[in-house]
Amino acid sequence: MPLPIAVVLMSLLACMSCSKKANTIEKEPTMTNTARGPEVRDEEVSYSAGDTTLKGYLAWDASKPGPLPGVIVVHEWWGHNDYVRRRARMLAEEGYVALALDMYGNGKNTQHPEDAQKFVMEAVSNAAVAKERFLAAYDLLKQHHATDPNKIAAIGYCFGGAVVLQMARLGADLDGVASFHGTLSPQGPPAQPGVFKAKALVLHGADDALVPPEQVAAFNKEMDAAGVDYTFIAYPGAQHAFTNPAATERGKTLNMPLAYDEAADSQSWAELQKFLNALFADS
Repeated sequence: MPLPIAVVLMSLLACMSCSKKANTIEKEPTMTNTARGPEVRDEEVSYSAGDTTLKGYLAWDASKPGPLPGVIVVHEWWGHNDYVRRRARMLAEEGYVALALDMYGNGKNTQHPEDAQKFVMEAVSNAAVAKERFLAAYDLLKQHHATDPNKIAAIGYCFGGAVVLQMARLGADLDGVASFHGTLSPQGPPAQPGVFKAKALVLHGADDALVPPEQVAAFNKEMDAAGVDYTFIAYPGAQHAFTNPAATERGKTLNMPLAYDEAADSQSWAELQKFLNALFADS
């Protein structure tokens, strides 16, 4: 069923089992040695949802004994790009199997808001299609040889934050979800007790002009009513896209209220590590 137009537009402004073919690896795994010692292997992966071919990126630390917890990483509205891949590698260095998924198809990404808006509309105007694409990535991650299929979480940035919260609202079998400067309004019915089972971490910029205080208050009320185990952290002075070093220049160029905040970026990443450590210690 199509999403309400107002909700779709809000997702655009805020940067907002499935049918699939056999997964294929587009190139041999490579290994990256980092200063901290992990042996990060990565793979370009091709998978599908319905008739759409999706291009993702997997990373994990081959030096750690498996199986390892898995983390899905959902990109900003710009699409699957180097930024989301860098976050996947960072998670791999911390001991997770990370999959940077593709919500648009063929690994599409852009620097232009009009293209991003078009990609988002194609991806989420039909809630069933969005869920199918997310679950295709979920299945791929669970089936990977290094992943513990009983320990899966999802994180997302901007548009991706909205996606992971929505998947939890729809009852996806996730241990936890974390949203970085994501849209908070439900893209359909609000969270329901017993359906939103994942623990949640929301990392928000207190000065985010695209996610106003009224939306924050409504989200907290929604989570409380549904009995969700969640933590909400707002960083004073932080604006939308505060974790992306490219945000400040992009905001100036495009006349959008975006800005990088080094302190909020560092602090929110540390909060994510605490969240994941506790999450998987309990599972």
